[in-house]
Amino acid sequence: MTARIAAVLMLCLGFMLAGCGGERRSDRADERHDDRRDAVADAWSGWDKLGERWVNYKAGVDRDTIMVTASEGWFTRIAIKCEHSALELFDLEVTFGDGEKFSPTTRLVFDKDSWSRVIDLPGSKRVIRKVEFRFKNLPRGGKAQLELWAK
Repeated sequence: MTARIAAVLMLCLGFMLAGCGGERRSDRADERHDDRRDAVADAWSGWDKLGERWVNYKAGVDRDTIMVTASEGWFTRIAIKCEHSALELFDLEVTFGDGEKFSPTTRLVFDKDSWSRVIDLPGSKRVIRKVEFRFKNLPRGGKAQLELWAK
């Protein structure tokens, strides 16, 4: 009986590892397609995609950070894209390479697949170290993805 239980546990473990944490193959294929589309937009628009974060529906307000490296470049403005689901963004804090912080007034409600306004950064071209978001998914919204773009 012990060998049988061990075999069942090994089989379950194999399924969990193959599933990459519960993510379906179609989700991964959709994400690869989305990344290719973002690369095309990056190439022709002059905007650089600096990062993205998936947001799961949770009760209350959540926060996340997109880390950016100096090798990404110097920027004067940013924009946020929300994909796959609706989302409410409460606060946004940009930390620059020199440690200075900038918190533009934001309380945005994104529809599925929508953009924020362009947010001008203070001063001249600057390195962005990180951008922190405080947000919540809207009820029955599902999984949203926030993308950080800069120019």
